[in-house]
Parts: sequence; C-alpha cells; structure tokens
Amino acid sequence: MAIVFERTKGLTPGVMHYCPGCHHGIAHRLVGEVLVELDILDSTIAVAPVGCSVFAYDYFNCDAQEAAHGRAPAVATGIKRVHPDRVVFSYQGDGDLASIGMAEIVHAAARGEKITVIFINNAIYGMTGGQMAPTTLVGQKASTAPYGRDADHCGQPIRMCELLSTLEGATFIERVALFDPANIRKAKKAIKTAFENQINGGGFSLVEVLSTCPTNWGLTPVESMTWLKENMVPYYPLGNFKSPGEVK
Repeated sequence: MAIVFERTKGLTPGVMHYCPGCHHGIAHRLVGEVLVELDILDSTIAVAPVGCSVFAYDYFNCDAQEAAHGRAPAVATGIKRVHPDRVVFSYQGDGDLASIGMAEIVHAAARGEKITVIFINNAIYGMTGGQMAPTTLVGQKASTAPYGRDADHCGQPIRMCELLSTLEGATFIERVALFDPANIRKAKKAIKTAFENQINGGGFSLVEVLSTCPTNWGLTPVESMTWLKENMVPYYPLGNFKSPGEVK
C-alpha cells in the first residue's frame, strides 16, 4: 500500500502539549517539512521563545536553544554570527515578539541579520492566561481587557509585517494564515522562501502566521477559524510585503 502521508522527520516523535484546535501544531509541521525538503535539518539551529511554544526545542528535530522572553532574535543573531554556515531561525509568539521583544526584532531586522523568524500571531497572550497583547484587536476581550480592547486607552494593534517591511535590512516579509488547506499551502510556500532567502545569503526574513487560540478566545476550534477569518484577516491582510527582488 502506498504511503500518502506520514509525520515529517523534521519533527520529533513526541506528543505536543498544545490545546486542541491550536495552530502551533500545523505551523510546526510546515517548518519541519521545509527543513527536510531543503535538506537543511542537520545544519539548522532553532531558537525557542517564552510562551506557548516554549517547548519547541522538544518538537523540532534539529539543534535548538532556549531564549529569555523576547530575546530570541538576539540569541539567533549571536548563533548565526558565530556559525554563519548554519541555518538559524527563531519561532515566536506575538507577546514574545511584539511586546517584550519589540526592540530585539526591530533591530535584528534593521541590521539585516541573516536569520529567519516564524512569528505566530494569535492576538493574545496564550500561555499566561489570555491577557491582552500588542496584537489584540480593538473590542476583542482578554483577561486584562474584560470589556474589550479600548483604542483610546491602549492604542491600536501593531501590524508587524507593515512595520518591519519599512526597514532596509528586512528582505522577505510575508503574512499567512492556516484556517483552510489553500492557505496552509501558501503558508508553507512562504516559510520555504524565507529559509531559501537565508540559504542564499539574503538578509532578515519573517513570516507572520495568523493563528487561533480557542482556549483563551473562548471558542471551539471551528468557531476560532471562522473568527480569525472574519476578524483578524481584515485588520491583518494576508500577502507579501517585501521580497528579495525588491531590496536595493
């Protein structure tokens, strides 16, 4: 009997700890598949964040390093500069990257560090109890915003792709989603391009992945995907914001 699908060798055999309906598992699989398809699994070093994906080093079947909260781009920078022949990527959530790690991600992009960043945006702090994140939508409820985010009090959500694409050092920036098969295929293509950009000596690459958090959104997995499509995509439009050919 022909095998039509199997677990990628880019992931370890372990069982992941993520909540049912969480998109971290899909994102992990896409990264793992890309590492195998590009034949870089043995030469890749991952940097895990603080957040729901704090145990990513147990799941990606490559060398990995844990970073302090928000410091994954700084750790990835150090690893890449010491080991320029290695493929280095960080895997970060929105609280980690866009809040406590805002300085690190902006300056890594500004310097054009030759690293790849996989940025999971689920519009909330997942691991610590559903607090409002820099990406939480206006009106969206959170444990620290029980009546919904108030723009007059908290400002507007930060669009990281739009922000980082203005920096000269950023050479590949794209936003994708995982709420249906077509978008999953597009997400994999973007992730592959981001790694290829690093392999080819390009500068900073980032793929933002719009993701669900059924547990902290208070929705079922199916409801969460519908909510993401109807609420997050209009504010965080999908698509490419910068490609290597556009960089002068």
